[in-house]
Amino acid sequence: MIRTAPPGTLGGHTAGQLLRLCEAAGLGGADATGYARTLTAALGPAAGRSLDLPPPTRSFLSDDHTPVEFSISFAAGAAPTLRVLLEPGSGVGGLAQSGRDGLRVVRELARRWDFATDRLDELEDLFFPPSPQGPLALWCALELRSGGVPKVKVYLNPAASGAARAAETVREALRRLGHRQAFTALPEADRLLFFALDLGDWEEPRVKVYTAHHGLSAAAAGGLSRMVGGPDPAGIEAFFRAAAGIGDDQDTLLDRRPVQACHAFTETATGLPGGFTLYVPVRDYIGHDGEALDRTVALLRRHGIDPAQLLGSLAAVTSRRLEEGAGLIAYLALAHQRGRPPRVMVYLSSEAYRVRPPAVPSPRAEAVH
Repeated sequence: MIRTAPPGTLGGHTAGQLLRLCEAAGLGGADATGYARTLTAALGPAAGRSLDLPPPTRSFLSDDHTPVEFSISFAAGAAPTLRVLLEPGSGVGGLAQSGRDGLRVVRELARRWDFATDRLDELEDLFFPPSPQGPLALWCALELRSGGVPKVKVYLNPAASGAARAAETVREALRRLGHRQAFTALPEADRLLFFALDLGDWEEPRVKVYTAHHGLSAAAAGGLSRMVGGPDPAGIEAFFRAAAGIGDDQDTLLDRRPVQACHAFTETATGLPGGFTLYVPVRDYIGHDGEALDRTVALLRRHGIDPAQLLGSLAAVTSRRLEEGAGLIAYLALAHQRGRPPRVMVYLSSEAYRVRPPAVPSPRAEAVH
């Protein structure tokens, strides 16, 4: 039997958070225990490492280098969905080893939960070269469900063969998966961040491309979507302003950390995406997490969503006062998918190694002159 790591270790800390989050989400005890054990096993030997030691690697997954992040997806009239994103093997041993660990873990999960990895296998040479570059090799996300079998996603690095070849890598990956026209549908961006795949039991498995947008304004954010029958630009602008704390009378750039966009492709005939998500790095545009919570609650209520589970989830992750740090709520995102209601997604940092001090005074984005 796989055992969770003891308290005071990376695995013990993150598995404990996950167990409490599962309870807040209404998942049964057996499911929660199974998911916590899966998390601990996927982290590898680093799971048993004391938190009194520094992070085993400088993981790109979070600001304090914890190789775990949690998120909750909310939609009006539906139960929230809990997710955990992790870096298999905790990135120990360099990018090449991290990639091997990631592939091994995903294939072990595929055998356990009986899903195919053929789409990932077809891309192995593109994203796992002998001498990889960039900030990551593979991340794995689990969307947790009752019954103990989650939905699985993998995130890959477009810059694995070098930043100069990122566009070529993404274009070829899309082509191999049948999305021959998809690359031309993407908006202009500063950087290609992630290439992601849904694996296993999805009604419409997606191929997703994430882009980074530095110095973005609300108006520019409203124009990013290339989704078929996509969201109203005014709605995207309103979300951007609310998440970033920007007044309706302000023309402001978010230049402390780039905003992210994601386009999701499901059908191959038109080359156009069927999904669009905007991610605002709220942690860089607040004084402390109390402000982030206020913005999040307001956004949830604006979309007809009860914030009660969010409050319970925050308590599951940390016992600190929100005013004591800035970064627990890392991103706020608004997701649109064809044929489904919009979703508000809240990303929570584990903070296993460090709580980022609050900003005094509250940081402000730079206004456009």
